[in-house]
Amino acid sequence: MFKKITLATAALALATAPALAGSPEPVATEPVIAAPAPAPASPDWTGFYGGVELGYGNFNASPGGDEDEFIGGIIGGYDWDLGNWVVGVGADYDFAGGDIEQIGRLKGRAGYKIGQGLLYGTAGYAYADSDTIGDDDGYVIGAGYEHLIAQNFSLGGEVLYHEFDNFNSTGVDVDATTVQLRGTFRF
Repeated sequence: MFKKITLATAALALATAPALAGSPEPVATEPVIAAPAPAPASPDWTGFYGGVELGYGNFNASPGGDEDEFIGGIIGGYDWDLGNWVVGVGADYDFAGGDIEQIGRLKGRAGYKIGQGLLYGTAGYAYADSDTIGDDDGYVIGAGYEHLIAQNFSLGGEVLYHEFDNFNSTGVDVDATTVQLRGTFRF
């Protein structure tokens, strides 16, 4: 019996010796691939932006008429991210094809972050140039939504109401509502 125990112990020692002493052949293992970093739940909106906008404008003159036209132009500004809230300043300049040939705006905006998007309100100064009654200053107020499509690119939309009382001292009041799609590159 002693002979059987000795033979069994020797066989077990020989079978486990390479594992205990190290194997001369490398052991194949699967490569470890790190998972990509998840997109931030709430992006940082701080920084400069610039882009283009295109849309529709409804212009009303009283006394006078009503005119619908396509408008489009350039936008730019700067935003500050304050956690869940974003505040910023911006400027827009649009070309139009009717009695109002150009419209410009200097605006402030404040909004709340919703995932990758920003829902905001905006207000400020507006300037309009008409080919028939000159140019005048007024105000603008509105709202919009902007959504980050990529880290530095966003798409959005904005609805604005413009008011120009006694346009260029002619006794004509002009108001306008614009709806535009916007694409911006964030720096």
